[in-house]
Amino acid sequence: MLIDKYREKFFEEWYQFSSPVFFVTLSLTYIAILLLKRMFIIADIAAFEVLQSRGEMWVFDIFFGLQYLSVPFFLAWKITITSFLLWVGCFLFGYRLTYATLWRWVMFSELLWILPEILKFLWFFMFPGDPNYQDIVAYYPLSLLNLLNYENVASMYHYPLKAFNLFEPLYWFVLTIGVYYLSKKRFSTSALIVGISYVFIFFLWLIYYTLIYK
Repeated sequence: MLIDKYREKFFEEWYQFSSPVFFVTLSLTYIAILLLKRMFIIADIAAFEVLQSRGEMWVFDIFFGLQYLSVPFFLAWKITITSFLLWVGCFLFGYRLTYATLWRWVMFSELLWILPEILKFLWFFMFPGDPNYQDIVAYYPLSLLNLLNYENVASMYHYPLKAFNLFEPLYWFVLTIGVYYLSKKRFSTSALIVGISYVFIFFLWLIYYTLIYK
């Protein structure tokens, strides 16, 4: 397979990084994108401009500040849960991969999710129009929700429809590549592991979210 051909080259040239440094860099990148959206997009929303003129913007400044601080905790939680699911899947199929090894790959895979954040920023920065805050919250690049008018869709379906986006199956593929590379086993089995662990829980979570939404 083509991906098998470049396995050793990848690990020799691209995968030799410090996990703590990589995690800090990843967190700072997300924080930087959030800060750019706050400065160049959200700050231009009419409602926020009014609050700023009244001196009442401090409440939202605290909210955004907490959002910045929560980034590393959210990333750590997401990577930890995803790694655990993959570890369980590998264990069930007899793949002897350590949890730390999977955690490192899942952290590396988070690079994929930076792209939609950048695209979202560029969309509103280059084609500003006159969006409100809900327009920004509801928008997610290449998602099913973007094919619809979110105002005509029940709120309970907003998150699931945003979760169904082009980047999600790409993420599954990257996770599969990771299991395949690290285990040196069959690619089809690696895809099955990702399917019955992460992908299954992903759909289960969306169903649960929809059922309990109030």
